Amino acid sequence: MSLDSSDIDKIAHLARLAIAPEQRARYATDLSNILDLVAQMDAVDTSGVEPMAHPLHMVQRLRPDVAAESNQREHFQSIAPLTEGGLYLVPKVID
Repeated sequence: MSLDSSDIDKIAHLARLAIAPEQRARYATDLSNILDLVAQMDAVDTSGVEPMAHPLHMVQRLRPDVAAESNQREHFQSIAPLTEGGLYLVPKVID
């Protein structure tokens, strides 16, 4: 795909970029090369390729999900400045 200076002007406007007029040709060439590369990658048949979640086939070691602390809710509620019905009351931030 070949881009010209008017395409570069439109792209720069949409991206809110200021591009000097003498740099338009270089940007047009660079963006055209990128779009050509994307077109080449799009042309590759990937129908037999399984999608990957991560490029490395690694398994994370997981620890057992065991509660490490006892329930201290009553203690924390007793030392809190304001509580009501088991909830912590905080100052109103948004009117």
